[in-house]
Parts: sequence; C-alpha cells; structure tokens
Amino acid sequence: MKKNIGVIAAAFLAAAALTACGGSKPAETTAAETKSEAAETTAAESGAEAESSEAEAKTDDLKELTVGASPAPHAEILEAAREELAKKGYDLKIVEYTDYVQPNMALDAGDLDANYFQHLPYLEQFNEERGTKLVSAGKIHYEPFGIYAGKTASLDELADGAKVAVPNDATNEARALLLLEAQGLLKLKDGAGLKATKTDIVENPKNLDILEVEAAQVPRSLPDVDIAVINGNYAIEAGLKVSDALAVEASDSEAATTYGNVVAVQEGKEEDEKTKALMEALTSDAVKEYIEQTYEGAVVPLF
Repeated sequence: MKKNIGVIAAAFLAAAALTACGGSKPAETTAAETKSEAAETTAAESGAEAESSEAEAKTDDLKELTVGASPAPHAEILEAAREELAKKGYDLKIVEYTDYVQPNMALDAGDLDANYFQHLPYLEQFNEERGTKLVSAGKIHYEPFGIYAGKTASLDELADGAKVAVPNDATNEARALLLLEAQGLLKLKDGAGLKATKTDIVENPKNLDILEVEAAQVPRSLPDVDIAVINGNYAIEAGLKVSDALAVEASDSEAATTYGNVVAVQEGKEEDEKTKALMEALTSDAVKEYIEQTYEGAVVPLF
C-alpha cells in the first residue's frame, strides 16, 4: 500500500512538474513579444522623429515671405498659395489686418514684404494722403460690391428718407454711389465717376439718407439701416452671399475694370525674387481653381 502511495505521489509530482514547465513557455513568449513590440515602438518613434526633424529641416531651408492681408478672402487665398510658394523655396507668413490703414503702414515701414487687400485707386489715394511710395505688383481678383437688405427687403420697397449705409473712404464711397445710381436710386453729377461723394448727388427722388460708415463696420450696420452697400471682402467675412444681394456690380462696369485687388510692394521691389514668386503662386492654376470653387462668384479671378 505504501508502495502504491509512493508511486501515485511520484506520478503527481511529475505531472505537476510538467504542468509548470508547460506554463512557463507562454510567459517566455510574452516577454519576447513585449521586447519585440518595444523595439518596434522605439523604431517607429525614431522614424517619426526622423521625419519630423526632416520636415523641420526642410522648413528651415525655406526663406520667409511675410504678407499682410485682410482675413477674407485675401488671407484665405494666400493660404491656398502656400504649397506653391514652398515649391519655390518660401515659407509664407500671413499677418492679418482688419482695417485698411495698418497693412500699408507696415509695408511702408518694411515689416512686410508685400500686402494683399486693396485695389489700385485706394492704394494711389493712400500714397497721396500719407506720402508713401507703394506700388502694385499686379491684379489678382475682383470682388463685386453688393447692395444688401437691412430693414427693407427689396429696393422697390424703399420708403422716402430710407437710410443707406456706404463705406466712408473716398474710393469705396464712389463705388457704392455708382452702384446706387445704376439701380436708379439717385443721380450723380456728370463726370463725378470714381471720385464721387454724396455732395455730387444731383437727384435723390426718395430722399435717401446716405450714412458714411467705416468700411469694415458697414455689415454690422444692417440691423439699423434699410440697405447697405458692402465691399465684397467684408460681405464674405459677415457670411453674406453675393446671391443674396439685392443688386451687384455688373462684370463689365467701370468698377469691375478698375477695382481689381492688387498685391502691393515698396516702390522698386516689383521685380524682386520674392515678389515674382508671390505673384506666380497667386496666379497659379491651383489658386484659380480654389477661388472659383470656394467663393462662387463673390470673388472673381483676374488671371
């Protein structure tokens, strides 16, 4: 009996030993897998770091090009040109402005390589008033002015003495008045053209009250006026669609041919390598496609 018990005990111990050995294999395999996974992770991280370092090195190799712009559509269009500029060896830095004075002052001071927010008549007027020497490097796009509804839903419903908001800077006010004239709402003095102000109004059958407002603030005035004549870029920023406008400048109007938005640079830098690269990027097929697909007529490429 004792012998049988000894045999059974020996068998039990042998089985236990075999079970323990069998259980150790997965532990060894898990350790190996963990080691392998750790190695793979380290390799992946090293690869990612290498790619990041390579990307940084590539960026470091690019020359900086600083351009001032209105947020919409100018800064957006510049962003669309970023890849084209990188191909030409430039890292684009966009500085956004919400007014029409500071981007020209910054360009004149040499803080910018170029700016992109204005049309030529405004640039020429600015030079005359401020004594700056800034020039156009070329036209990029045109933004149709539009008449948008405020308290009054249509032009036919305008009451006597209706309030009309227009931009208060000379060139844009003239453009607004010409659009109002084209709709038969008033008549300007012969020859007033692009220098017209509200003092040039010779006929005003509805006694419209023309309110001169800083251009960027005109969209915000809509709840307080009957209608407003708004610059294309500020209309875009305000979420207004050209398709919702009560009236829009005709594509063959004097304004359309005159008020193309330009890239401005300091006088004498029109042919600089930076300027050439910027103009080539902004007039590329990729940027043209972006403008046409994004703005649906609110911004029209001129190239």
